[in-house]
Amino acid sequence: MYDGKDYTHRSWLAAAALIAVLVCVSLIPPRSVGGVSLRRANILSDLIDFGDEEAAPAASQVPLDEEEFRIDLEKVAEQLARHSAAAPPEPTESPADTLFAPVQTTFEWTIGTADTTLHPVCANNLPPADVLQPIEDFDTTGSSPLQALYDKLLDGRPVRIAVLGDSFIEGDILTADLRETLQETYGGSGTGFAPMASPLTGFRRTVRTSAKGWTPYNIMQYKTTPRPLRSDFFVSGWVCRPENGAQTRWEGTDARRRLDPCEGARILFLSRCDSRVEVGINDTLHRTFTVRGADVLRQIAVSGGPIHSLSFRVAEGAPGVVGYGALLGTAGAGVDNYSVRSNNGQALFRTNPALNAQAQAMIGYDLVVLQYGLNIMQQGIRNYANYGAQIVKMIAYVRQCFPSAAVLVMGVSDRSVRTDRGFEPMDAIPYMIACQRGAAAAQGAAFWDTAAAMGAMGGMERFVANGWAGKDYTHINFAGGREVARALADALHDGVRRSAHEREERRLREERSQCVADSLRQAVRERLMAPVAIK
Repeated sequence: MYDGKDYTHRSWLAAAALIAVLVCVSLIPPRSVGGVSLRRANILSDLIDFGDEEAAPAASQVPLDEEEFRIDLEKVAEQLARHSAAAPPEPTESPADTLFAPVQTTFEWTIGTADTTLHPVCANNLPPADVLQPIEDFDTTGSSPLQALYDKLLDGRPVRIAVLGDSFIEGDILTADLRETLQETYGGSGTGFAPMASPLTGFRRTVRTSAKGWTPYNIMQYKTTPRPLRSDFFVSGWVCRPENGAQTRWEGTDARRRLDPCEGARILFLSRCDSRVEVGINDTLHRTFTVRGADVLRQIAVSGGPIHSLSFRVAEGAPGVVGYGALLGTAGAGVDNYSVRSNNGQALFRTNPALNAQAQAMIGYDLVVLQYGLNIMQQGIRNYANYGAQIVKMIAYVRQCFPSAAVLVMGVSDRSVRTDRGFEPMDAIPYMIACQRGAAAAQGAAFWDTAAAMGAMGGMERFVANGWAGKDYTHINFAGGREVARALADALHDGVRRSAHEREERRLREERSQCVADSLRQAVRERLMAPVAIK
């Protein structure tokens, strides 16, 4: 019931108080909290201009912890030079006096006769391209490592590819189908690298891994990894500490063609103290290796085959052992998946360059693919200059550790975000792609536009509609991985075709030059043999 009193002055007081609070909030300057940039809450923007636009470009740059992942490439080069100078020679025979015996890094076990026959590829028989998004090679030296890769594929020589990435390829998504496509075309078998132990082994379909007695750490857990193990990461991103009796068994599957069996395998580990390890093949063949302690990467290389399963057990010396994993398949086209969830690529700088160089000496990568950016890209952010500078360093770092390998930067994948109009492509995509392409160009590396390839197939919205990607409109699944892998394989096939075409043109030019030279020689010979007229 109306009491007859006038409350107008109270309403004006409440309104004045509200305005005062809003003005105070508007006066709070822009700041960063927890690495996230917060804008000024200027609800009076039509009346008050604070000049924040001048600071906007710096504030809109993607947050990136560069200090935590600082890398000094000159020191890396010095470290690699010292390692190269101090590299222990391989023993050529068993010396009687083992006190000063050279360190053995490779332990070979031949279980059959390996087929070393070359199987050259006819470029005319390469699969037709479903989606041709060419690889952009920015090499300026005239001797592109990527061209060397194409030539090796054309000649039927073994090729090894390492794909370094994040959750986009976790579980062998994309790499499984890239591997299958390349092996079907250029030969080879096996699933490539599989960690010694990992909580994610059950997620991977292309290899069955059973492990016990190991404690695994990945490089994104660097700060919680025991300090003695922090210098033991190589590009796989995983280290495993065993207890005595720790063991792992890997088995091929039929998830893709050419996985089972494989014709060869490698097991990678450290043994800083004397140890004794046991290796099993197909659950029937077993051999024990005595390993003298040394601070170098070791491998047990099994050749021959067929290999359906491979096992590794630490019988003695566990305190000095660090396990990495196995590479299943050593001939033809090999593709190794080195994915670590939440990695934006900077964790690469936490790997040990000497270990990377030792791994390269054993494995011999021809191509290193950098698949990153998904964990950096943000809606509304257009400035990725700081991340581009880190990509430049990543490429330089890979080249230092893997000097004979080509480097390919995979552009960020297509991604959609929810808006008032439904799902639309993230507005940051073209800016991230420009950042990645620019970094590759600056370093003379190669670049492949993943988003453009996906766009040719309808983009992320079609991927989701077809069941090729999750409802987060960010991550592809195995079905989507197959589509992207085929597009990347098509790009590699295109490079091989161009290599074959250039080779044929060179042959024809040389043939024509030889014909001209032969004609000239014949003309000279005929002139010399012609009878001389006597006057």
